[in-house]
Amino acid sequence: MTIGPDPEFPYITDSDRYAFPLPENWGDSIIAVGGNLSPGMLLSAYEQGIFPWYNAEDPLLWQSPDPRLIIYPGGLHVSQSMKKLLRQKKYEISFDRDFPAVIRACSEIERPGQGGTWITKDIIEGYTELHRLGYAHSAEARLEGRLAGGCYGIRLGRCFFGESMFSKKPNASKAAFISLARRLFEDDIAFIDCQVHTDHLESLGGVEISRSAYLKLLYGNLGIREEHWDRRGSWDNE
Repeated sequence: MTIGPDPEFPYITDSDRYAFPLPENWGDSIIAVGGNLSPGMLLSAYEQGIFPWYNAEDPLLWQSPDPRLIIYPGGLHVSQSMKKLLRQKKYEISFDRDFPAVIRACSEIERPGQGGTWITKDIIEGYTELHRLGYAHSAEARLEGRLAGGCYGIRLGRCFFGESMFSKKPNASKAAFISLARRLFEDDIAFIDCQVHTDHLESLGGVEISRSAYLKLLYGNLGIREEHWDRRGSWDNE
């Protein structure tokens, strides 16, 4: 089996779509194996409640966890210490200033309990292309002009799908994430998908919902009805 993306799989542009197996028909979080990280493939996955998550030595795995961790508007939790840090403007916050640097830093940061990173060269290239096309976004926290923390994710309609974050200085990733979340909610985002539970994300307001509830929330905020997925490759919203 091919490790990572399949070089023989067709390239799918951001104007085309691919139909994955329906997540609700599977008991496992792994929905599909194979394919590539071309723009249309990635966008199709997010629109269907799926995202790529695999180790460097594995084939490309497409996952849809059950339950799912999300943050609702009004549910974002900002501690008093973080409110003080943000008021003091310890970090200079920016958005989409240097997406490539953020995703590279996310891939390089050491994470306790993990032997490596799932953010491979192929992931970096795929999401950087989505950024170039206007779908992927980053938030940066700088200290004395240097990148100290950040996060990135995908925006589609009223949905934002958080992917990863990193810190080189205390609370830098939180400063970037909270600033981005506030901006997204001010811009009518219905929820931030945090994918799977961590204590860190729960402390920021993440709550778990079932996969079926998540899919209904997702489809409703994309203006899509799941039964109208056109197997020829596009959403039918009629």
